[in-house]
Amino acid sequence: VHEFPRLSEDDNELRAGHVVTIEPGLYDPDVGGVRSEDLVVVTEAGHENLTDYADPFRL
Repeated sequence: VHEFPRLSEDDNELRAGHVVTIEPGLYDPDVGGVRSEDLVVVTEAGHENLTDYADPFRL
């Protein structure tokens, strides 16, 4: 489910306390696709990853 607000080239700003997902995807038309999703909270100092699992796709 993709919820608002959606980020675009407007004046929306991420602020401390906002929670967003980072959802990179990899797709191959002959095989299919996969998405890896991280839940992240914006903090005053930057961000904190709320996803608590080992990510085998992290490089």
